Amino acid sequence: MNIVTKKLFGLMLVGLLFSNVTFAGMNEDVVQLQKSWEKLKYQTPTAQQEKGFEALLVESKAVTAQYPDKAEPLIWQGIIEATFAGVRNGISGQLAALSLVKSAKKSFDAAIGINPNALHGSAYTSLGSLYYQVPSWPISFGDNQKAKEYLTKGLELNPEGIDSNYFYGDYLYKTGDVSKAESVLKKALQASPREGREVSDEGRKKEINDLLKKMAEKK
Repeated sequence: MNIVTKKLFGLMLVGLLFSNVTFAGMNEDVVQLQKSWEKLKYQTPTAQQEKGFEALLVESKAVTAQYPDKAEPLIWQGIIEATFAGVRNGISGQLAALSLVKSAKKSFDAAIGINPNALHGSAYTSLGSLYYQVPSWPISFGDNQKAKEYLTKGLELNPEGIDSNYFYGDYLYKTGDVSKAESVLKKALQASPREGREVSDEGRKKEINDLLKKMAEKK
């Protein structure tokens, strides 16, 4: 190996090592956002969630700025923005919530533009959930047809996932297809446990069971 080749190989090795370190650091930062979100959503009293998500959003924006070419931080920023919107209180809070869901949409769109397959297609599922839960134009961008489009794309990428099936089932219920909704929600309950996501799995299963109970009471 001549001197030039050695130098090129050395530069390549440094580049690979730096890339691996960056990727590991991003994963750790994203996992921390995920765990903080889980604690706030499922283990924190409702009255304390608004301030908690406000602080977490600041953290998530810092992570996204640190890894601008990665989809995973953007997905979690969007999830945090959307969840924060859902816990805003008062008239001013409701106005701020509309701004937050629009920002969440931008985060998910940007993530899809970078890597649509990131986190098993979570950006599609999350974006679809926004489309059927927010008001339609002129208040916001709600659109049931687009919701179905994104939710089904999320299911294509993660057909057995608890979240992809839960949100599609919830969408079906809210749009009147109760029979199919029940089937999809029961499938969500059969999803394999996710390592390190025990808090989310438990919380999501409670939401699914609550919805199934609500549906049964209406029969």
